[in-house]
Amino acid sequence: MYYQDMLKPFAQDTAPYESTGIPFWDDPHIAQSMLAAHLSPDSDGASRRHDFIRQSVDWIASLQPPDGKSLLDLGCGPGVYAEMLDDKGYRVTGIDFSQNSIAYARQSAEEKGKGICYHYQDYLAMEYENAFDIAMLIYCDFGVLPPGDRARLLRKVYQALKPGGIFIIDTFTQNQYTSFHDALEAAYEPAGFWRAEPYLCLKRKKVYPEALYLEQYTIITQGDCQTYNLWNHAFSKEELATDLKRAGFGVIDFYGDVAGAAYTDAGETSCAVGRKE
Repeated sequence: MYYQDMLKPFAQDTAPYESTGIPFWDDPHIAQSMLAAHLSPDSDGASRRHDFIRQSVDWIASLQPPDGKSLLDLGCGPGVYAEMLDDKGYRVTGIDFSQNSIAYARQSAEEKGKGICYHYQDYLAMEYENAFDIAMLIYCDFGVLPPGDRARLLRKVYQALKPGGIFIIDTFTQNQYTSFHDALEAAYEPAGFWRAEPYLCLKRKKVYPEALYLEQYTIITQGDCQTYNLWNHAFSKEELATDLKRAGFGVIDFYGDVAGAAYTDAGETSCAVGRKE
């Protein structure tokens, strides 16, 4: 079985958006690696650099001045954005599907006397109605979802917003993937991101039609072999606008990033701000 598990990712093509069913964000070791990446102030590995996050929070406040407004942070991680937004004066609710990140966020908020409300939950299962002035899904997380889940999420976000509320979302463009090509790489690590013990990492990159990209990691240790499929879809401005309009959003403004940079067709990210009318 061990040998078959090792060969399986390479013996047949991986179907678009196929999952191996392993919630790697809740693996005890990987979760700690992810948390460290989130909290590293000078790394873009899991969250953006903290100086950029501060710029982003200032920009969000310029779009919708806090004044006690309610804000929903989807995929909040350990609460880096949430705490800065709380400092601005927003009433923040954070949702994330990593138990480790939510546990850290709750403890940090308690220690600092912050009233942030955190939920360990799949945001596809949230049920809010006319509850928030602002919702945000950032760090280009939208593109990891299959098309049906993307449509479902946008409908839920629209429902969660109050009339006049805004949704802030960023995505990768195809410029992010200009050098991305089919490839297979192997690396040995005595210990690292994926495991605390020695492991071999086989990383396969594959380009699919319709701007879909796979980074597949097969991690082999002395007694185990597991594969993780990380998907992302690159959006055009037109595609993202269409998806938002189908969910009901009216006015949609585009920016180059979630700190309010001017939109350009040459950018590697784009940010859309949709309004519930």
